[in-house]
Amino acid sequence: MSIASHNSTQFSSGKAGSKLLKQKAAEFLQCTRSTTALLELIAFQKECLARNAPLTPCLLTMEYLFTELLRRNDMRPTATAAERPAGVPLENASPSLANHKQWLLAQYRETFGLIVAGLNHDKQAEACQALTTAMKLLIAEAHNAPEATSSGELQFPVGRLKQILITMLSAERLNTHLFNRFQEYSYYLDVIYFCWKLMPSLVPRDSVPNDVFMQNLLFLIGAVSFGKDALKEANNVLCVPLNGAFDYLLVRRQINKTWSFVINWPHGEAAHQQLLLVLLEKVLPHLDKPVLLTDFLMDSLDVGGAISMLALQGIFVLIQQHNLTYPNIYEKLYSMFEPEIFHTKFKARLFYLADIFLSSSHLPEGLVAAFVKRLARLALIAPPQDVVIIMRFIGNLIMRHPALKRLIFHPTGGEASSDPFVTEERDPMKSKALESSLWEVAALQNHVLPSVAVAARFISNPFPSVEWDLSSVLEINENDIFDKEIARKTKQYALSIDRPAGMFGQCGGELSSQYWKLF
Repeated sequence: MSIASHNSTQFSSGKAGSKLLKQKAAEFLQCTRSTTALLELIAFQKECLARNAPLTPCLLTMEYLFTELLRRNDMRPTATAAERPAGVPLENASPSLANHKQWLLAQYRETFGLIVAGLNHDKQAEACQALTTAMKLLIAEAHNAPEATSSGELQFPVGRLKQILITMLSAERLNTHLFNRFQEYSYYLDVIYFCWKLMPSLVPRDSVPNDVFMQNLLFLIGAVSFGKDALKEANNVLCVPLNGAFDYLLVRRQINKTWSFVINWPHGEAAHQQLLLVLLEKVLPHLDKPVLLTDFLMDSLDVGGAISMLALQGIFVLIQQHNLTYPNIYEKLYSMFEPEIFHTKFKARLFYLADIFLSSSHLPEGLVAAFVKRLARLALIAPPQDVVIIMRFIGNLIMRHPALKRLIFHPTGGEASSDPFVTEERDPMKSKALESSLWEVAALQNHVLPSVAVAARFISNPFPSVEWDLSSVLEINENDIFDKEIARKTKQYALSIDRPAGMFGQCGGELSSQYWKLF
């Protein structure tokens, strides 16, 4: 009997429909020879997919049904003569039983494919539930394999995992929500190992993928990347223990092989930014020859915006750990301090890197003075929370280079109308910063927000013995400043005990109010 012939519309939505689905599943589990109930459930699952209807009740039902079938080994084929336990005659094996198990196994494969297809559901909650159901069936299948294995040992269902990964690596939609959910499973060593074992086979070789596929692939690489500390937990597995120790050398080869494809593709802005994030935070420690990234990072440094900030961090790692020489690095860093930085999510990262680059006390005073003046000028237009960061940063730079205290009260530094500092100059050494003064900081001492005014008064007070900790202010936002001001205790003022009769009752009466008549 064909599946399409069954009436699947009997399952309504809501609690009543969920209850009926569970009843059908229980009915089938009581007698698996009665195939009608299972066929109706599969038909209903197909119908939900076709209509883009809610899938969760159906997914939970199928998860329960097939987990139970796997636990009972109802789908495992009858043992052959070579695999049959001793003492069990061959004639006792029933052909009809073997055929029925093959049929159940075929239904399981079809159902699993339908569950994986649910990852493409328009509603993110339904798609995430489909991923959860698929992974739970993966775990159940690992412990109770539906197909007999020659060794008899537990084996990871690599084929099922590949189905899931291929579907998540869509070229049509970004699956950020799926990869966020997948991170709950990619924490385990066996999932990490087999994902990387499959990774090169998931990368197209003959064509360049679009940006959507590229971003999904980068999400996956980020999700299954790991630090060296993760390898110490040998028993941290989701499905099956690994044979021996985690084969890091194999995984490292796979990482390098995959990355060699990814980095050579043309990238759009979003994919380029995401690639740099994954590279810096996940992949870089595993690369065999990180110095080969030099050209890519230098080209990225010229793009501008957030991409340049991320490339700067990569170049810093190569300078620090691999002795890379980049002669114009301070000019590049100087050019990144533009008003746009206050509206990017990588602002804190730029200040952190700039603090490291300018940490040496042997830098030329003219170079550091240029950064001080550029930051002071930006502070005039920066959001309040960023002004506090800038004030602390400038203070630290002056403490590292005490000779820069001349900028605080420079005798010929001028004021706003006659500042010798050349803002448009791209070379910091030619900006005439040492001839200027910090009138911008003095002006900010009159800021309307007390927290900003107090931060700017550092030039009028004795400097502390140690530098300010930038990490304490890098993540401050406007809500933090607002809450702090609201919580601040204010002085109590005496109020008038006579209730005024009008808006101008106490300042001239009728004579005044006639000039302020409201229409």
